[in-house]
Amino acid sequence: MSIEALILGKLHQRAEQRTSKTGRPFVTAKARTAAGDGDSLFVNVIAFGETACAALLALDAGDSLALAGTLKPGAWTDREGNARPSVDMVAAQVLTVYGLKKKREASGQAAARPQAPGQAPAGDDFGHDDAWLTGGEA
Repeated sequence: MSIEALILGKLHQRAEQRTSKTGRPFVTAKARTAAGDGDSLFVNVIAFGETACAALLALDAGDSLALAGTLKPGAWTDREGNARPSVDMVAAQVLTVYGLKKKREASGQAAARPQAPGQAPAGDDFGHDDAWLTGGEA
């Protein structure tokens, strides 16, 4: 079973570029997401698309990101015999604040958006606007 998903988290360690047996490049990474009750869940990520691969390789460990793609839940058994959840994702899109900022700078758009006096800034508490969340044009 696989699920189309959008997950938010942080890159756990730098992504690695690899090459398949057929010579096709791909990137692997591990993201850490909040799982509730203060726990973290690690997501094993693989990306094949050129844009998604480049975005993952541009990030450092600890950088925030959002991943959109196909999620596959599973489980593994630790040394003590306890079942642990596992999550694998084939990332179709990698969304980052860095990517949005770079896109805006390239198009000449200002990073800040005007707002009416007394109005809260657009976006969420982390400074992300709707374009960052949807991957759309800013």
